[in-house]
Amino acid sequence: MSAVLDHGDHGHTHDHDHDHGAPHGWRRWLYATNHKDIGTMYLLFSFAMLIVGGILAMIIRLELFQPGLQFVNPQLFNQLTTMHGLIMVFGAIMPAFVGFANWMVPLQIGAPDMAFARMNNLSFWLLIPAAITLVSSFFFPGGAPAAGWTLYAPLTLQMGPSMDAGIFAMHILGASSIMGSINIVVTILNMRAPGMTLMKMPLFCWTWLITAYLLIAVMPVLAGAITMTLTDRHFGTSFFNPAGGGDPVMYQHIFWFFGHPEVYIMILPAFGIISAIIPAFARKRLFGYTSMVYATASIAILSFMVWAHHMFTTGMPVTGQLFFMYATMLIAVPTGVKIFNWIATMWRGSMTFETPMLFAVGFIFVFTMGGFTGLILSVAPVDIQMQDTYYVVAHFHYVLVAGSLYAMFAGVYYWGPKWTGVMYSETRGKIHFWGSLIFFNVTFFPMHFLGLAGMPRRYADYPMQFADFNALASIGAFGFGLMQVYFFFFVVLPMMRGQGEPASAKPWEGAEGLEWEVPSPAPFHTFETPPKLNAAATKILA
Repeated sequence: MSAVLDHGDHGHTHDHDHDHGAPHGWRRWLYATNHKDIGTMYLLFSFAMLIVGGILAMIIRLELFQPGLQFVNPQLFNQLTTMHGLIMVFGAIMPAFVGFANWMVPLQIGAPDMAFARMNNLSFWLLIPAAITLVSSFFFPGGAPAAGWTLYAPLTLQMGPSMDAGIFAMHILGASSIMGSINIVVTILNMRAPGMTLMKMPLFCWTWLITAYLLIAVMPVLAGAITMTLTDRHFGTSFFNPAGGGDPVMYQHIFWFFGHPEVYIMILPAFGIISAIIPAFARKRLFGYTSMVYATASIAILSFMVWAHHMFTTGMPVTGQLFFMYATMLIAVPTGVKIFNWIATMWRGSMTFETPMLFAVGFIFVFTMGGFTGLILSVAPVDIQMQDTYYVVAHFHYVLVAGSLYAMFAGVYYWGPKWTGVMYSETRGKIHFWGSLIFFNVTFFPMHFLGLAGMPRRYADYPMQFADFNALASIGAFGFGLMQVYFFFFVVLPMMRGQGEPASAKPWEGAEGLEWEVPSPAPFHTFETPPKLNAAATKILA
């Protein structure tokens, strides 16, 4: 089963030094064109943004710990919720998955590097000025944007100069995403090892190929929406300004035509990571590989047909409500196929529960809960009651935190030994998992009840009847935040410093794929000549 390569002809077998050809010092990172270095920078950048966004979330939960205004005024509170959303979505989750793609896609398809190495460098370094511009908007006159992460008009037309900074930052982040996506598409379509057909690729590569097409399709839509906002603000147009004949609801249509595929952009790569980990620790091949590929493509296509389920309360005709309601229910089918396939893979497998598998199983459990609440919100009459309440907040955090973030943690534990050459501490990994799982549920599960009871989101104050669940959620949030600090200092830093047991080329017994055929840590240059897949490999990867 380990015979993935025909060992007679591939580039990394000669014993060159691990850093062979690698520049040293700051030039290595500033001018980086190596996919592994750029992947590392993406991951570190996204973790830094996770901490910034997390600090904003802590201030929000501190304010909501009890009724009354304690620490921030309502205007600053809305700035915090807006910036928390923007930073987490565009600064933490999306760049992290691009980091995984940079590291793993060339290794998994047997490519020497990404197709456009210098563009890869530019797409990363654009993130830095964009992040600085976005975060520094807090210090602009009038404070940061406070229109919600969706940046709805007409609020955006009334904001101070920080709104322009936010729009500029979003444009730069979008350009970075589009360049990264083009790079991934070209790499996967043109640089696979001989013998690796598309239907023999690891599922992580498939999910990223589809995600990259989604990004290329929808980022220009967001750019159009925020550019129209900009011209409304400064150049006398009235796209969204009712005073000039514009329509704020049109903004919502344009934004969500971007925003709903964006939700799947943030979860499809997670599906790919989970689809790599579960077969490895169940010691079985993935059940229904082909159906997983088709399900991923189906989710991507359907994601363009459900955008207005965010808009049931905008006075949409009943016919429109019915269409978007049924389309939203339909998207649960391919998602359910994936859940079924993962469970079928685990069924009667020879499972062990190291930290990557714990996070993968935790992902399935909690992501499924988030999916079910999404299904409940798809029912138009129910959604009209729940619209803009904490039920919605609970739903999307179950999908994005317990979905995207848990999958990233699983990926770091699974591939981390390959990146760093050392094993993490299993005990610390398990502390991180159980702490994160428990505190996450303590934080967000009570929000379902708050939403059902009618507590609206983005409110800095609330009446007494919501006090107990809010206090519970705030305690959970602080615990969850501390677990991520623990993860960085006690899991990530020791691995980066090389503190730990040396990792073998294939530290996981059931792991399969080309990435486990190179030494740990992965050499600076891998697959200088394309690996030849032998017949055994063709069977394994299929």
